[in-house]
Amino acid sequence: MIIRRVLDLVPPLAEVLPRSIGPYMSLMLFGFFLGILGHLTRSRWLVAIGVLLVFLAAFLFPLALNVTTDKPPPVLNYPPS
Repeated sequence: MIIRRVLDLVPPLAEVLPRSIGPYMSLMLFGFFLGILGHLTRSRWLVAIGVLLVFLAAFLFPLALNVTTDKPPPVLNYPPS
């Protein structure tokens, strides 16, 4: 029951995700920055937030975008050999 409601929210939320790589790279770099800062200050919370941001930017957001997009990935046409 609750899972169905959550799954109904996924397509509208995926429409908000950007289609270019720039925001994902920025989020990933910011996550690395927070992780490094957390290690330097010995703050476990900053390290955990940095790891979470890197995971979101590198895996979860692109996966959600690919699952909810109807367009197939582009086909590379190599010259015949």
